[in-house]
Order: sequence, then C-alpha cells, then structure tokens
Amino acid sequence: MSDAPRASAPEPGLFSSYAPLSGTWDELFEATSKLRPSLAGPLAALLTLRANELGRSQSLAERSLLNQGVTFSVYSDERGSEKIFPFCLVPRVVTAADWRHVERGLEQRIVALQHFLDDIYGDQKILASGKIPREVVLGAKHYLPQLRGVKPPQRVRIHISGIDLIRDPDGVFRVLEDNLRTPSGVSYVIENRQVTKRVLPTIFAEARVRRVDHYPARLAETLRRAAPEGVDDPLCVVLTPGPFNSAYFEHSFLARTMGLELVQGSDLVVEDDKVFLRTTRGLSRVHVVYRRIDDAFLDPEAFREDSLLGVPGIVRAWAKGNVTLANAPGNGVADDKAVCALVPDIIRYYLGEEPVLCDVSTLVCARDDDRRYVLEHLDQLVVKAVDEAGGYGMLMGPSSTAAERDEFRRRIEASPRSYVAQRRVELSTCPTWDGEREVLVPRRVDLRPYVLTSPDGPWVLPGGLTRVALREGSYVVNSSQGGGSKDTWVLQEET
Repeated sequence: MSDAPRASAPEPGLFSSYAPLSGTWDELFEATSKLRPSLAGPLAALLTLRANELGRSQSLAERSLLNQGVTFSVYSDERGSEKIFPFCLVPRVVTAADWRHVERGLEQRIVALQHFLDDIYGDQKILASGKIPREVVLGAKHYLPQLRGVKPPQRVRIHISGIDLIRDPDGVFRVLEDNLRTPSGVSYVIENRQVTKRVLPTIFAEARVRRVDHYPARLAETLRRAAPEGVDDPLCVVLTPGPFNSAYFEHSFLARTMGLELVQGSDLVVEDDKVFLRTTRGLSRVHVVYRRIDDAFLDPEAFREDSLLGVPGIVRAWAKGNVTLANAPGNGVADDKAVCALVPDIIRYYLGEEPVLCDVSTLVCARDDDRRYVLEHLDQLVVKAVDEAGGYGMLMGPSSTAAERDEFRRRIEASPRSYVAQRRVELSTCPTWDGEREVLVPRRVDLRPYVLTSPDGPWVLPGGLTRVALREGSYVVNSSQGGGSKDTWVLQEET
C-alpha cells in the first residue's frame, strides 16, 4: 500500500447548499435552486468561488469600507452612534431587459410628478377636475401653500429623486414609495461598486456590468444645467446641516467627487435677494444650491423661525429666480404615502398613458371605505404613517400583537389622513453572506434607483442602492434598523 497522503475532497461550491426562500422571487436562483438562465454567463466566475474564498473577500471589503469611513449615524441610539454600513459582496443582478422596463417606468413617473408639482403649486387643475381627492393632497404635511405661484428656475423641481422599488413573487417590479425631497444613499452605491471591483476584479469584469462611477459627474452637470437662465459659469455648492447629520458622509463625499464647495448655513448670506458665499476674498455669487437640509430648516424667514441650520432669505431669492434650489422646496407633498397611492391616476391625467411600473396596492385611510376595511383587517395588513420614513411608524399586522393592533386602531380613528395600509408583499430575496455560519442565506431586498432631471428630461443611473434585511425573517431593510446593502449589477446589453 502506498503511504502517500490522500487528497482532501474539494470544498463544495459557494452556492451548492443555497436554498431560495419559498414564496418569494429570488434575484439569482429559480425555486429549483438552479441559477436563472439569463445569469449563467455573467455569473459563471462567481459560481466557482468557495465559501472560504468569499469569506476572505468579505473581510477585505468590510475593512476597506471601515478605513474609508463609509458610515451613517443612528439617531435611535441614545448616543447617536456612527456605524459602518453593513455590506454583502454577493451582488443583486438585473438583466438588461428588466432594466429597460424599470428605466422607462421611472422616466414616465418623474415626468408626471414634475407636471403634478407644477400644477399643485400653480392652477391646481387636477384638483378641480376631481381626478384625485383635493383633501388628500392639500392635507399632506409637506404641502407648503405659501409657495403657490412660485415657478423655479428652468421649471425643474425634481432634480434628484430616489424611487423605492420592490419585486413581488412573480418577479414584477413595483413602486413602494417616492423620495423627492433630499433622497440619500447614492454614495453607498458608488462606494459599494469601488469595493467590489477592488476585491472581485476578475468576476466583476467578466460579468459586463454597466458603470455607476460617473454619477457625480452627471449630478454636477445636472446642477450646472439647473442654474438660472443667462448664467454661463454658475457657482454650485452643497448645503449640509453639518457633521452631526446622519448622511453627512454622503454630503462630503458628493461635494468632494463633484469638485464643489461643501457649505453650512452660516457660510451663505442673502443680499438684494441674491445668495452669496463668504470667502477669504469676499462674497462670491452662488447660482445653484444642492441642499441636503429639510424644508422646515432651510430658511427661518420662510419656515421654522428657530432654525439655526438654514439661510435667512434663501427661499425669497429662489422665488425671485436668482438662485436654484435642488430639490425645490415643497416637493414633499408628492412623497406623502397617501399621495403616492394616487400616482397612477396622476400619470393618466397628465400624460394620457398607463403606468409602466405598477404600484404596490395601497388603501388610503382618509377614504371611508378604505378605512373601514383597514380597521377590520389590521391583522392582515401593513399600516404606515404617511409622513414617516426609515421603517418607523409601522404596524406589521401579520406579526403584530393584539395590543399593537388596538393602539393603531386608536391612531387611525383619531387621524385617518395620517395612515395608509398595504397587504404585505413578499419582497424578493437575494443570496446574502452570513458571516457567523459562513454560508449564503436568502434575505429580503428592495431597490432605490436614482434619477437626475435637467431641462432636457430625466436620466436614470443604471443601478441603485439595493438594501437588504440582514435579520432572518425581517422585512425591514433600513440601515437604522439593522439593514445593509449590496452592489446592484445592471448587465450590459448583449451585442
């Protein structure tokens, strides 16, 4: 007998034991645990990885993000702690055909919402027509009646938007909600991509993925194009509330990558209804302000008098057409979850088209019939406060207690306009690395694509922020409640 040592059995492949979650659409695998045929070619190299190889790469990726300070602040933490945004190296992949559909739907939606905001702050023809309920729109917390009649420079109100999408069990993309005020998260899209390319260079290159690193350049160009007419060389700045804001990393990241000044309210001054930047050489005229401050704190003259974050008079300068605010104040009326439920009707009214992207079916508690149904079926529905975000102000009916349902019943009866409800839609899942068990597990995901709009129309970044619910069984993908993110690979068109 030979004394030669036996060769050890090869370690099983990374995906060999992966089992999709029943009743959901898995982004990479069919229910039979077979890779989707459309992804076999692009992901061929990824399939050759072993678990220990991915584990090492995942550790490198996390160390890279830590060293670069890719963080967010958690206000629900008593100490307001700053945390690294959890990241999983296994990507979420979208085929070219699926992305064409998403892109068309997002462009259509943004064009219709631009018309809607112009109308709501103008003649309000859609309300006079009776196509949507007047009280739902004008009762929105973020509707600002004092801005009615103001026409922003270049007639663009939604310069930057982030539209949250989910994918239902049939693989259909549906709109969950709109973010048209100060949408965040795009910095993580770019950082995730940079880390992925650095840690998995060969796998990424062979997949033929559309780029996202040109977003800062496109955003800078969008801001320049938004300047008041007649300005050839506009000065654009990024206005931040300061380093204690949860998204400050993103504010500084975008300012740096666009080559723009990052300023706080005290750095700007309004004189003669024009905005100026204080510099060591005196005052410099500012033409475009990419503001990451909420409406309420933007201008103590126009909104909250106690705000120390904003710039006194900046809304007056904007109303006179002397400066562009990106995004325009007042956009929050369209972010309201009750108004979001009306967007299909808004598209039909302004564009005369059927929506390309379906919405998640929503019951608006301000409507008598909807409210009665919601109150009778609280144990079957997800109830949301119309003006909350980040997964707060929600009742997950199917997993709620009787006491929680009673509490929400009282809230809805006291303020029906403040709540909407949806049937719990099974979010799609994606293979996600579990570092403790060193295996891939299915976890629920959503997708936030970003749209830039110039006077020529909208442009959609090919990709977006895929957020993932890292806790087993969870539907909450928000980073403030334990969620993480993935790189989103939009595949190039076949040549």
